[in-house]
Amino acid sequence: MSEKKHRVSRRQFLTYTLTGVGGFMAAGMLSPMVRMALDPALEASGGSDFISVGIGEDELTGEPQRVDFNVEIVDAWHTSEQSQSAWIYKEGDEIVALSPTCTHLGCTVNWDANEDYPGNYFCPCHGGRFEKDGTNIAGTPPTRPLDIYDVEVRDGMVYLGQTNER
Repeated sequence: MSEKKHRVSRRQFLTYTLTGVGGFMAAGMLSPMVRMALDPALEASGGSDFISVGIGEDELTGEPQRVDFNVEIVDAWHTSEQSQSAWIYKEGDEIVALSPTCTHLGCTVNWDANEDYPGNYFCPCHGGRFEKDGTNIAGTPPTRPLDIYDVEVRDGMVYLGQTNER
């Protein structure tokens, strides 16, 4: 083999060297920016925390009542408070908390709001109806039951966790 085939000219050597050095410098400048942008997205979320809704277990009855509460939402660097609500009632010893969001198109359902359908959750947008336990009524637009909250009682106060699709 001839050595001429493996030789690198000065021009090629300088091109390779400057390209390599430039690449390392660019990577050194970009890596902190990329890390800063991705860090909040990679953090573990605290989505399983329970939040007090400000109502005691002894205040609950068999009749669903609307409870409004605030949840702290962390979105990357921004923290905000979001208002949410739930329909809560007691069924024997069990506390049931249902999401008021209609599973058809996301409108807000109300308990016993339509005189034609007493004892139902009613969605005013498209006439969706749900039983007291959140089960969708056949022949109405919703195709699945209302979502249900995880419920916990601490020192006599009701705490709600995440919603679960049924």
